[in-house]
Amino acid sequence: MDQIAAMRAFVRVVEAGTFTRAADLLDMPKPTLTKLVQQLESHLRTQLLNRTTRRVGVTPDGAAYYERAVALLNDLDELDGSMARSQASPQGRLRVDVGTALALHVIIPALADFHERYPDIQIDLGVSDRPVDLIGENVDVAIRGGELLDPTLIARRIAEIELITCATPDYLARHGEPQHPRELENGHRGVNFFSPRTGRSFPFSFARGNEYYEFSPPHMLSVNDSLAYVASGLAGLGIAQLPVFLVQDQLKAGTLRHILPDWKCETVVIYVVYSPNRHLSSRLRVFVDWIAETFSTSPVLRGR
Repeated sequence: MDQIAAMRAFVRVVEAGTFTRAADLLDMPKPTLTKLVQQLESHLRTQLLNRTTRRVGVTPDGAAYYERAVALLNDLDELDGSMARSQASPQGRLRVDVGTALALHVIIPALADFHERYPDIQIDLGVSDRPVDLIGENVDVAIRGGELLDPTLIARRIAEIELITCATPDYLARHGEPQHPRELENGHRGVNFFSPRTGRSFPFSFARGNEYYEFSPPHMLSVNDSLAYVASGLAGLGIAQLPVFLVQDQLKAGTLRHILPDWKCETVVIYVVYSPNRHLSSRLRVFVDWIAETFSTSPVLRGR
């Protein structure tokens, strides 16, 4: 038995006075209406209505049940209405976690557009490259790059970040400009980037046609923050494979040079992730859609 449907049928019969009139008001076949009321009486183990050939009366138990049922159905209708309004205009707090570089260069510059669309959503933005526990830290959604180590998370692929191999003119003047990736293993040093989650260093990668090389060059410094990684490359501490969107100005100014331009680096895939245990509220849904749109149209990223 659909108890809510049965309650609505009973209430309409009481208010209409007859099964025929109630069925017309509900746009429901009379036999269906009758069966619903009978099922409700059977479920409650009491008679709610006195039926006659001309009119339907309410028993004392039916009158008491009618008062409670009307109040309950009104509350339910109000709840449905409030949820519909929430869907049309989402509101509330949303805890978002993102790495520093993406926060500063992509998300924060675009947030005015989000707040213009959804003025009643409050964003609490956690900005760092450290790993976060979405459940333990009460984070609704995170934007992460690279390999996803937690297969239980729901992930939506939103962009790819292009990397290029760079060095400062001063470094190249001292060590020479390599013409092949293998030269980086001798006579050169790199700046490594290690995962804030696992501590594992990410190797350099080079691809050209059918050739592919992946290795970690000798290094004096390894960092786990994207902005520190760029700063280390700019300080001339070694060769680095840097996100294009972070070094466009430096490339134009000549403080960094793109080396080995015929060799492509692997891209970094960006995901928006949230826990499957996290209720997909309207505010979370619209944020996920907005962040995917923002990354796909960002002038500083190559989005997918």
